[in-house]
Amino acid sequence: MENVQHFAMGQWLLVLAYLTSVVGCALGLACTLQARFAPTARGRLAWLALAALSIGGVGIWVMHFIAMLGFATPGMPVRYDVGRTVLSAILAVVSVFGGLLVFGVRTGFAWWRLIVAGVITGLAVNLMHYTGMWALEIKGSFGYDPGLVILSIVIAIVAATAALWFTVGLDRLLPRLAAGLVMGAAVTGMHYTGMAAVEVHLDMSAPDPSGSEVFTFLFPVFVLAAVTLAVPICAVLLAPPPGERRVSTGVEERVAVGDTPPPPRSVSVRGSGGSSRRERVP
Repeated sequence: MENVQHFAMGQWLLVLAYLTSVVGCALGLACTLQARFAPTARGRLAWLALAALSIGGVGIWVMHFIAMLGFATPGMPVRYDVGRTVLSAILAVVSVFGGLLVFGVRTGFAWWRLIVAGVITGLAVNLMHYTGMWALEIKGSFGYDPGLVILSIVIAIVAATAALWFTVGLDRLLPRLAAGLVMGAAVTGMHYTGMAAVEVHLDMSAPDPSGSEVFTFLFPVFVLAAVTLAVPICAVLLAPPPGERRVSTGVEERVAVGDTPPPPRSVSVRGSGGSSRRERVP
C-alpha cells in the first residue's frame, strides 16, 4: 500500500472510536433487555428500534466515522460522497434491527435463530463498512486483499452473533457493561481488519476527487449521534426495572387466563363455653 495513514490525527482516535462503540453497544443491550419484558408487541418493536439505533447507529457507524477521521493520503485530498455515507449509516441501523427481529429477543432461546440472525447481521455490517469505503474518494483507486476481507467478514459475524446472544443472556448491569466492552472490541477490530485489507493505488495525474471534506459534516454527525444516544438513555432511565415489569406482567397474565384464588373454606371454632361456630377463612 502506498503512502497512506490510518492514524493521521493520532492514535487517540482508536481509543475514542472504541469507547464510542462500547457506549453504543452497552446502551443497545439495555434496550433489548427492556424489549424482552415489554407487555405489548408495539412496545417491543419500539425498544428494538432504539437498540438498533444505539448499536447500529452509534456502536458501529459512528465508530466507523470516528476511525475514518484518521485516514489520510499525505499531500493529496480525501473526499467523501455524502449520499453513500448516509446510505452506509442506514444500512448499519437496518441490519441490526433486522437481526434483532429474526432472533426475536425472547426469553425462549433457539440456536438456529441466533445463528441465522448473526450471519445476516454480520454480513450486513460488512456491507455497511464497505459501502462507507465506497463513499471514500481519492486521487487514485482502491483494491482489497481477499484474505483480510474474508477475515473481517468472519469477525463481523462472530461479533454480531455474540451481540445477539448477549441480548438474552445478560440481565444485570455489570455483565452488560462487560458485554459492551467485548462488543466494542469486536466491532473496532472488524473495522481495522477491513482497513488493513485496503490497497490504495495513488495516481498523481488523476483529477482531484469530488465530494465533501469530512470536517464539513463532522458537526452534524456528532449532533445526530448525541441525539441518538440521548433518546435511548432517557427511555431506559424512565422505564421501570425489568424485574418489576416481569412481576407485573406475570400477575396480568394470571388474571387474563382466569387464575382466580380458591374459594374460602369453613372451619369449626370451639368457644370457651363449649359452644362451637363455623368461620370462613380464605
